[in-house]
Amino acid sequence: MPKKSGSHHVVPNADGGWDVKKGGSSRASGHFDTKQEAIDAGREISRNQGTEFFIHGKDGKIQRKDSHGNDPFPPKG
Repeated sequence: MPKKSGSHHVVPNADGGWDVKKGGSSRASGHFDTKQEAIDAGREISRNQGTEFFIHGKDGKIQRKDSHGNDPFPPKG
């Protein structure tokens, strides 16, 4: 089964809380009260879809990035 390319992002919501959004989409895949809840849910979505996963801070800047599926150097084992 081929992996889809793309990305998912954890971003602050202007009205409070945190959203998980697919890259290029204006609609949130999910809305969460805490950043940790959004990270956990977003990471699961990203793993399932084989996408890049970006975690943004309150200022909108990327704080962390995970790759799920497009790693050119996967670990052996």
